Amino acid sequence: MAGNPRNGRPYRALCAWLRAQRLPCWLCGHEINYQLDARHPLSFTLDHEVPLSRGGNLLARANARPAHRRCNSSKGNRTDPPRRPMRPTLRW
Repeated sequence: MAGNPRNGRPYRALCAWLRAQRLPCWLCGHEINYQLDARHPLSFTLDHEVPLSRGGNLLARANARPAHRRCNSSKGNRTDPPRRPMRPTLRW
């Protein structure tokens, strides 16, 4: 019986490759604290741009994106990431 493919060596290698890049969250644009415990809402998770439920490739580097756990969970299986309204930096 096959196990969960997310527990396999290729998936863990993909996570390590993406984590080593230290990129910001692709959904909200904020930095990710890569030292946080995996259960923390702002910790690193590997998100798939094209969700697996919609035919995305689990192990494709081109489909892997860094995300906060909270952002990844709120995105769900949508293909378009939720956009937050831009706030002006200066008040007039």
